[in-house]
Amino acid sequence: MEQTTATAILLDDLKARIARVGHPTEALDRAVIPFGIAPIDTRLPGGGLAMGALHEVSGGGPDVEHGAAAAMLIAGVLARHPGQVLWVVERADLFAPALDAVGLSPDRIIYADAGKAKTVLMAMEEGLRHAGLAGVVGELTGRMTPIASRRLQLAAEQSGVICFALRRSRNHADPALAEPTAATTRWRVSALPSPPPLPHAPETPGLARVRWRLDLLRCRGGEPATWIVEASDATGHLDLPADLADRPVAAPIERHRAAAG
Repeated sequence: MEQTTATAILLDDLKARIARVGHPTEALDRAVIPFGIAPIDTRLPGGGLAMGALHEVSGGGPDVEHGAAAAMLIAGVLARHPGQVLWVVERADLFAPALDAVGLSPDRIIYADAGKAKTVLMAMEEGLRHAGLAGVVGELTGRMTPIASRRLQLAAEQSGVICFALRRSRNHADPALAEPTAATTRWRVSALPSPPPLPHAPETPGLARVRWRLDLLRCRGGEPATWIVEASDATGHLDLPADLADRPVAAPIERHRAAAG
C-alpha cells in the first residue's frame, strides 16, 4: 500500500513538472537525430536515430553495471536536440556534471528517482505521453519484457518523442540484456584505452580524447555494425579517430566475433 502511494505521488509530481514544459517546437518535428558521421548515419534508416521510437543502450564489459559510457552517449545525442529531457533512475547515482560535459546542461533535465524497475517503466511511459519533451531516458536493471518495451515503443510513436532504455546489470554477461524487445535499435558502448597524446612518445599514458567501441547490435531495417569513435565532446558530437578516419570503420559484427575466436 505504501509503495503504491509512493508511485502515485511520483507520477503526479512528474505530470505537474512536465506540464510546465510547454508545447513542442518545430525543431522537435525532425524524423531523426543524426550522429553527423556518415559511416554511422548511412547504416541507420533515415540517416540517424529515429524520433518517436525506443532505443536500447548498454555498456560493455564491467561498465554494464554502471552504464557510464552509455549514459554519455545518450546525453550527447539529446544535447543536440533542443528541449527538456525526462531522466528516470532506479537509484540516485546519476552524475550530472558528466552529462553537462557533453552538452546536456542540468537545467534541461527533469530527474525522477523511481526506486525500482517497474516504477521506472511507468514513469517513462507517462513521460512519453507529453510531446513537449525532447526525450525520455530510463535506467533499468534486470529484464525488460517484450510487452513493456512494446508499450514504450507505442507511446513513443504516438507522441513522436525519442526514448532511450539504458540497460544496466551487475552481471557482465546478463542474458536478460540479449532478450528480444520492441526497441528500434540496440547499442553497446565499450570504453577503449586512450591513445598517447604525443605520437613521438608512445610510452606516455593516454590522456587524449576517450575512445569507444560502438556496437550496433540490432537495427530495424538495417544491419549490425561496429565502429571505433572518439567519445562525445562538449557539444555532444562523436568523431572518428584521425588514425582511423581513412579506414573502413563500419564492419559486420560477425567479423569481430570471428577475430575474437
